[in-house]
Amino acid sequence: MTTTHETHQPEPTEIDSVVIRFCGDSGDGMQLAGGQFAATSAILGNDIATFPDFPAEIRAPRGTTFGVSGFQLQFSSTDINTPGDMVNALIAMNPAGLKVNIDDVVAGGIVIANADEFTEVNLRKCGYPEGYNPLEDAKLASQYQIVGVPMSRLTREALEGADMTVKEIDRCRNMFALGIAYWLFDRDLGPTIDHINEYYGRIKNRPEVAEANVKALKAGYYFGENAELFPARYHVSPAKLEPGVYRQISGNQAVVKALATVANKSGVNLLYASYPITPASDILHDLSGLKHLGVRTFQAEDEIAAICAAVGASFAGQIGVTGTSGPGLALKTEALGMAIIYELPLIVIDVQRAGPSTGMPTKTEQADLFQALWGRPGESPCLVLAARSPADCFDTTLEAARLSIKHMCPAVVLSDGYIANGAEPWKIPDLSEIEPIEVSFAKPGDNGEVFMGYKRDPETLARPWALPGTPGLEHRIGSLEKQDLTGNVSYDPMNHEKMVKIRAEKVQRAAADIGPTPIRGSESGETLLLGWGSTYGAIATATDRLRGMGKDVSSAHIRHIAPLPPDLGDILARFDRVIIPEINMGQLLTLIRARYLVDAKGINHIRGRAFKVDDLVRSVLDIIESKE
Repeated sequence: MTTTHETHQPEPTEIDSVVIRFCGDSGDGMQLAGGQFAATSAILGNDIATFPDFPAEIRAPRGTTFGVSGFQLQFSSTDINTPGDMVNALIAMNPAGLKVNIDDVVAGGIVIANADEFTEVNLRKCGYPEGYNPLEDAKLASQYQIVGVPMSRLTREALEGADMTVKEIDRCRNMFALGIAYWLFDRDLGPTIDHINEYYGRIKNRPEVAEANVKALKAGYYFGENAELFPARYHVSPAKLEPGVYRQISGNQAVVKALATVANKSGVNLLYASYPITPASDILHDLSGLKHLGVRTFQAEDEIAAICAAVGASFAGQIGVTGTSGPGLALKTEALGMAIIYELPLIVIDVQRAGPSTGMPTKTEQADLFQALWGRPGESPCLVLAARSPADCFDTTLEAARLSIKHMCPAVVLSDGYIANGAEPWKIPDLSEIEPIEVSFAKPGDNGEVFMGYKRDPETLARPWALPGTPGLEHRIGSLEKQDLTGNVSYDPMNHEKMVKIRAEKVQRAAADIGPTPIRGSESGETLLLGWGSTYGAIATATDRLRGMGKDVSSAHIRHIAPLPPDLGDILARFDRVIIPEINMGQLLTLIRARYLVDAKGINHIRGRAFKVDDLVRSVLDIIESKE
């Protein structure tokens, strides 16, 4: 006799996109849960964009708003550029997570909370008034679909008899929550189960932990299926992406892949010398395992030692790279100036964060632009490039290395916490289709010709790259001003002026390697939104939305800040109005106004996070409709 398990399952409703956010204490595994949801959605073919939000406090008291960790993801059947503005579904593991994030949920959105954590003690910890429980608030219930689930109790019941402590069992609550989310949004459990078994079972050799997490994941999924607490399920179909092989990648991971590619395509070993600093530390961690690809890593005792080691590597004929964030870049400035006067290739990765000083280490900002351009003693120009998205960190870092080596000049690559930690699909390039990076070391001249260490290539003004110890290539090196051609120490005022101008001109000549600037929308018109770095997604989405409203708005995004694209002046002249959104007080705005004498307007937020598209659209409309 066969029995049929009957449940009243709603058929999934097809929708274009969903924004989901997991939140809880920093120890609740929100980054893992959100990361697995993102990875599964990427495997299912959705376009994705993520925003991990880490607490700034390393060990904030458990249950307080200071310790809330979040992971936001937008997954879509269409092309998207941001992790979304407002949240459709919030998974809150404790009252603090709910309090910090509830205002970002859309009206009518779903809120799933771990009801077991909403105790009087925990409610007090995060500042709710005595006797108040938001899960019992009728006003909130009228605004959102609030579902309280006893996740702690249900997880313990599902793992009863497991050879684990209660504390270890409670760590599996994030998988229970993830299982509910997987059921609600019609996700496949398979990829996450495979990951759990691989990571905990094989790599960590903790099969009992793997089994417990899989059980918790399935328990959450079947709870969603059987509890009948949700009026609907939702399905997001695969996006129509360009054919190819894709993987989910963060900005820091893309930098790592790019640097390994630089070593491969140049045929020269690469040294990454760094001092750990949020949010750049992952680059050092991931590169440390790539010794077999010609990549060496060195964790220095401080930021100054790190860049000096990288400069030393470049002097010795390797590709020197160092990485940091804003405070570390400040410490590296004198040594970066030394690399500029040495005229050696050097790549500096600056993953910007909110300042000043220590500022907000886990929050993002675009405020290091001036420091990258001019934050050194004297006239010290170098190449400056900025990545626009997680995947674009690969292309930008690769291009920075090409330009640095070709022009014998340091290059600063500007990333930031938003794109370094965020992720999106990345079409894996065919390594054979990436052009080699030409590296040419100097060779001794004929007939005893004296080597001139600062004799320049007539096209690029690059000086020769001479390997130390090569007979016939002896020349002076040091941080004092160089004499033209010989490189000897020189205090001659006219020579100093000449060398300053040559070093500046060398950077400007790199503009010949910059292609046309793409424009989103019309090639000319009323309004141009000009951006750089991580504002790309918000600007692109806002441009499309404004054009859909009938507004004559286009946008352009620049990767090269020093030198600026050669066609930028012509583009600016074709628009009546230029607006520059930045996550700073107006640094590119100041540069553009000074360089092109354009009366550009700025939209400036300094809130530790990226622009919301709705806010940006409103700000642009305010400027367009202003009579000023």
